[in-house]
Amino acid sequence: MPQALVCMSHSPLLEHTDPPADVKAAVEESFEAVRKFVKDFDPDLVINFGPDHYNGFFQDLMPPFCIAYNAHGTGDYDSFDGELNVPTEIAEELAKFLVTQDLDVAISRKMEVDHGAVQPMEVIYHGDAAAKPMIPVFINSVAQPFTKVSRVRKLGAGIGEFFKNSDKKVLFIGSGGLSHDPPVPRFNEATDEQKKFLVEGRKPTPEARAARQQRTIDTAKAFARGEADIMDLNPEWDLAFLDMCRSGDVERFDSLVAEEMDAVAGHSSHEVRTWVAAYSALRACGEYEITYEFYKPIKEYIAGFGVTTAVLK
Repeated sequence: MPQALVCMSHSPLLEHTDPPADVKAAVEESFEAVRKFVKDFDPDLVINFGPDHYNGFFQDLMPPFCIAYNAHGTGDYDSFDGELNVPTEIAEELAKFLVTQDLDVAISRKMEVDHGAVQPMEVIYHGDAAAKPMIPVFINSVAQPFTKVSRVRKLGAGIGEFFKNSDKKVLFIGSGGLSHDPPVPRFNEATDEQKKFLVEGRKPTPEARAARQQRTIDTAKAFARGEADIMDLNPEWDLAFLDMCRSGDVERFDSLVAEEMDAVAGHSSHEVRTWVAAYSALRACGEYEITYEFYKPIKEYIAGFGVTTAVLK
């Protein structure tokens, strides 16, 4: 079992809102299943496909994909704030290989990684996102224009091909989704102040970051009461996407179209691109089977919340 996979929704609201006790217990049970799965697999290396929420990547320069040669956590929502354990030489070789496969990727020797990427590692390793060597792979999931999902699939396949014959046990992680529409400003609809933030918002003051985070927390609480002006979750769409993952036919992901996702699953449903990349990476290593699946629409987390694990057959 040289390769395995964990894909899971993330939410900065895990410690900031209060779903019903049975819902919270069900999510924790899913996390325990993932912890056991990863402990049993015991990876030597993690490839972490993650998005960003205007904490590390901004519209002064927004690549569709970026591979970290070095990275650190931004600490937003009290997430991991420190240097990640990135094996630079392997990351460099990976980027070089992808170029030979006609996959153009940006690279970063100082990637800033927010809660959206580090939360699975925090969940698995009890807060220590640097517990294992990890290569963060950023996938733009927030700023138009979005590259076609088929390109995301090919990126994942290229990364899987690179690690297919590795002597290391490699865990592919996809972090994000499923349907959700949190209060993230969109450039074409933003105020002048918001546009300035979307381009130049790095290193906010503690007060500015706290105010931004509180707006999201307040929106989640209002959403749970049925009072927020954001799109509803879409369990039907979520379950259809999970069926794509389960099928093993990763080319089915190509049917996802950004404009349709905006309309039916919310403006942050694009985070499923991280799942597309992770499942495509695993499929490049061989046929796979899902060994665990959890799903629940959770308004307090503003997320159609999914968790899956998979291994090669």
